[in-house]
Order: sequence, then structure tokens, then C-alpha cells
Amino acid sequence: MDILQAVSEALEQVKAKKPLVHQLTNFVTANDCANVTLALGGSPVMTNDPGEVEEMVSFASALVLNIGTLNGQLVDSMILAGKKAAEKGIPVIFDPVGAGATRLRSTAAERIIREIPLAVIRGNMSEIKTLAGINEGIRGVDSTAGQEQGEAVAMNLATRLGCVVAITGPIDIIARKDEVYHISNGHPLLASVTGTGCMSTALTACFCGVGDSFIGAIAGVATMGIAGEIAQKSLTGTEGLGTFRVRLIDAISNMTGSTFQAYAKIAQMKGA
Repeated sequence: MDILQAVSEALEQVKAKKPLVHQLTNFVTANDCANVTLALGGSPVMTNDPGEVEEMVSFASALVLNIGTLNGQLVDSMILAGKKAAEKGIPVIFDPVGAGATRLRSTAAERIIREIPLAVIRGNMSEIKTLAGINEGIRGVDSTAGQEQGEAVAMNLATRLGCVVAITGPIDIIARKDEVYHISNGHPLLASVTGTGCMSTALTACFCGVGDSFIGAIAGVATMGIAGEIAQKSLTGTEGLGTFRVRLIDAISNMTGSTFQAYAKIAQMKGA
């Protein structure tokens, strides 16, 4: 499988089909998640009331469940939407923000992975290790876990849950039960802007809404990393994080297959 060609074709499909991505997400980052969905070529809808999520997700191409800003009603809405999506064969992308930091988050994450068939889980190392039953610590919603055994953790969790697992960090890990890739794109400034992880999940959902979830996870995570590199290169000496955030969205909106292929640093890991 030619990964770069597959991603280029998926990008063309997103722009052509404009998938509707239903996002029950973090209110801190909802605006940016909606904007990157639009920038890539998708169409966002952010409704989360339990009275309409089942109806709304029925029209969608993909569903995002992001537990960044939790409350009890939102969890109930996520379960309703997730089960309806599963019933209709709509891919569900789960972002377990801060899983392991509090009992509420851990319980919500456990309930979601138990009750909803997932297509992709995208999180940082601490979050994914928490879901895998390895408690190495987390500070707020920031990862403090080491990168050790990341490939094995991702593949084991992917096998157990029957989904794709994407771990974002200095080197991103994208795994399913029998295959794992590393992505080396990105820039440290991405960690200084609130919500770039959530935005990666939104991008992943756009790609999953038009095709294969493994390709979708690689494409979504790599697109964010590449956009971060392009945005940083465009900064002048007097421009900082605010301009970087705007340029990040610009870079996503201007992403083409040829740009992706020119920048992508994606490698299949042997013997993982």
C-alpha cells in the first residue's frame, strides 16, 4: 500500500464529498475544531443535546466524541450518538482527553470504549496508556508518560478493541492489530496552542468519513503535523502564537496532495 498516494486520494475525496462531521467535543476547542473541519473540506456540526444527537448523527459521515470538558449529560449524549452511529455504520473517533486525571474522566472513557464500537482512538501517550490499563500519570490534560513501549501499547489496545489507535507526541504512532506507522512531522509550537490534539481528531474524522479508518488516522495526524511545520516557517521575527494559530488553519485549507507528499515523514515500523 502506497500510504502517500492513499492519503492524497483521501484528501481529494474530502474536498469532493464534504463529509458532515458530527462533533460532541470540548467547548474550549470547539471553534477551532469546526474551523479545521471546514478548512480541510468537511462540514462540522457541534450539537450535543441528548434530544437531537441521534437524529443529527444519522445524517453524518463521521462522529467525534471528545471528553475534554465533561458533564453527566454530555456523556449520556455521547453514548446515544455513538450507539446510533454504530447502528448506521458511521465511524466513531474517540478523543479521551485527560483520561486518568480524574475519576469522572476515567469512568466516562471506560464506558465509551465498553459500549461503543470505535473506529479510531486518538490521544496522547498518558491517555492511551490509561485506556490500556497502564497508569503512568497525567497532569491535567497533558501527558507525562514516557514513550517507552508505545508501539506495543497501541497495537495491543487496537487488537483488544478492534480499532485504530493513534498516539500523538514527539513522534506519532498509528497502529492497528498487525501494522504500525511512525509520523515524524510537526513542530514544538503545536504543543503551545490549545486544542491542536482536538483539531487532529477532527481532521482524522474528516478522512474517516470518506474511507478507510487506518488511512484516515494517518492522514489526519500527519496533516496537522505538516500544517504546523508550514505555519512555523511562515512566521516573521515579531509574530508569535496568535499568528501561528491562524497560519495553521491557513496551511490546512491550502493542503494539497502534492504538498502532503512533499512534506510527509511517514514510516512503517518493521517487527513491531
